[in-house]
Amino acid sequence: MTFRSKLFATVALPVLSVSLVATPTLADALMKPFEVAQESSGPTEEELLQQQQEQQRAAEEEAQRQAEEQQRQAEEQQRAAEEEAQRQAEEQQRQAEEQRAAEEEAQRQAEQQRAAEEEAQRAAEEEAQRQAEQQRAADEEAQRQAEQQKAAEEEAQRAAEQQKAAEEEAQRAAEQQKAADEEAQQAAEQQKAAEEEAQRAAEEQQRQAEEQQKAAEEQQKAAEEQQQQQQQTEEQPVEEQPAEEQQAEQPAVEPQGEQPAVTEEVPAEPASEQQPSTAETGEAPVVVVPEVVDTMTEEQKQEIAEDPGKTDETVVLPVENGAAVLDSDKDADNLGGQTSREERRKQREEQRAQEEVPLPDSDVSAQAAISEEVREAVPQKIEAAIKEEGKRLDAAPVFEVPQTTNIVNNTVINNTVINNTVNNNVVNNNITRVDVVEKIDNRTVLSVGDRLFVRGDDRPRLRRDSEEVYYDNLARGRTRETIVRPGGVQIVTIYDRYGDIIQRSRVGRDGREYIIAYAPEREEDAPRPDFVDVGYELPPMRLRIPLRDYIVDTSSEPDRDYYDFLSEPPVERVERVYTIDEVKHSARLRDKVRRIDLDTITFATGSAEVPMSQARTLRKVAEAMEKVLDKDPGETFLIEGHTDAVGSDKSNLILSDLRAEAVANLLTEVYGIPPENLQTQGYGERFLKVRTDAAEQQNRRVTIRRVTTLVRPVANAN
Repeated sequence: MTFRSKLFATVALPVLSVSLVATPTLADALMKPFEVAQESSGPTEEELLQQQQEQQRAAEEEAQRQAEEQQRQAEEQQRAAEEEAQRQAEEQQRQAEEQRAAEEEAQRQAEQQRAAEEEAQRAAEEEAQRQAEQQRAADEEAQRQAEQQKAAEEEAQRAAEQQKAAEEEAQRAAEQQKAADEEAQQAAEQQKAAEEEAQRAAEEQQRQAEEQQKAAEEQQKAAEEQQQQQQQTEEQPVEEQPAEEQQAEQPAVEPQGEQPAVTEEVPAEPASEQQPSTAETGEAPVVVVPEVVDTMTEEQKQEIAEDPGKTDETVVLPVENGAAVLDSDKDADNLGGQTSREERRKQREEQRAQEEVPLPDSDVSAQAAISEEVREAVPQKIEAAIKEEGKRLDAAPVFEVPQTTNIVNNTVINNTVINNTVNNNVVNNNITRVDVVEKIDNRTVLSVGDRLFVRGDDRPRLRRDSEEVYYDNLARGRTRETIVRPGGVQIVTIYDRYGDIIQRSRVGRDGREYIIAYAPEREEDAPRPDFVDVGYELPPMRLRIPLRDYIVDTSSEPDRDYYDFLSEPPVERVERVYTIDEVKHSARLRDKVRRIDLDTITFATGSAEVPMSQARTLRKVAEAMEKVLDKDPGETFLIEGHTDAVGSDKSNLILSDLRAEAVANLLTEVYGIPPENLQTQGYGERFLKVRTDAAEQQNRRVTIRRVTTLVRPVANAN
């Protein structure tokens, strides 16, 4: 319905209806007087007209009033209709605007949806392109790795060929060595024959001289008898002792042959003015060593290995030709053989009869002999040494090579005759000469008495990747080395004049200090070289834990928890804190701590190279070492290198030291073990696992020990 239709229905139509109704009514009113006049004759015509006029006027007023009322109602209705129409128009306009807004919103959402779809499509295309690029890179990487693998295989094949050639060369060298040994033996036999011939000639000359002297004495006696007929001479002429009697005083000895080189515990008779000792002349004493004979079955050896504390016998590896487990027992076997084993068995039996000290259950209990006052004083002494004023050096110092040492080593030799002197099973060994045999790179081979040692300089290994290194001369012949690492970490080491470590510590970025090595007893002593075994005064060690808890072979126990093993305390009490060099030169001290044999690293004969395939076998051991260092950054590990018995003592010493350094470098460069926490030492063929002079893989090995409790006071945990 249109607006005009609505207006007509609501206003015009009611007005017309009122007009139609009012017209008859008005006519009736006008006709009424006439009807009344006709019926009565009472009023006059004027009165009637006047009444009619009044009625007409009243009717008109009424009609006007009703018209006005109707007009008013019509206006109100019209106004209401207009307001309603305006309201409806506004409502329609509002609805139209809302409709338009809804359409605009729908259009906007449609545009957003379209934009989102376009963005999603673009992202999907970019992701697909990225994945394609990654796939292409992965394919290229796979191809590169395949090429590297092929190159590695070719390199491995070349290495195998080189290894084969090296083995053939080693075999030829061994054959040449054998021929040279045979020639040397022939020369020795010829020399011996010449010496015997010379000895016979000297004896003949001596006999003739004695006969002439005897004749002269008889003539002199006759002359004296003539001069003093009644007097008998009381003094007899002094005769020179016959050479035969001199030879009788010297005990017969036989060559050692293939016996391992004599250990540092072998005593030499003190030098005298009349006759120099063998250490001074440079000749090793020739000793007859009774051969060690194993009579136990493999089952018996295995039973002992399960519980060594129940026996006083020497504990040996339960394998064919297995050597003694303890390095100190190996030394005793090399020096005294079966006689030494029996004597040590008696001493262990006497020890067991006494009240035994409980096994240490922690590092602190192992160092029970070290007073708390000593422990508390260590940090202050370390800090004082770090801050001590010194004279700055322009370059790294060259340490002195000791020429003499006056340390007396009283070593139990178990009734074995050495240098013709036996005193209640104890022989005094005065090492009075130290000679340099050879210098190779940063290693020096020294002859100390009748034994060879190799001393390496680990400073180049520690200085690697450092930002700054400087040295200061301190009082009493000491040198302070400061290595500054990236980030401000400092490694501070105090050396004596011979290069032996007096103390070492790490100062972190936060200024916190961790003591790595410090021997309080040694710090105040006059500097001296640590060549002599300071464990000589200790009785033979008694192993009281199962062998598998003392030695771990990585090849037979790859899944062992190496962290728990390395965290275990020493297997007996530690009498005092020792220097690192004292530990290196004492098998008896090293026996106090457990060891891991890295027999998964199988060195080729004459080689110190570790293939990367074998370097991976160090991962679990390295992770355990890292975990130990996370708990205490001041821990110290000793890496020991060993060889088999093929080759000379000197070459084996150098080779074993190279093997120990190679493993230490791997632990640092591949697995991130700090170099200052690693000590290295080569022992050559001295400590064989299998007693044989032939090439033996088990003897070409590297061993790891945690020696922290031997080289620094351990802080009390409570």
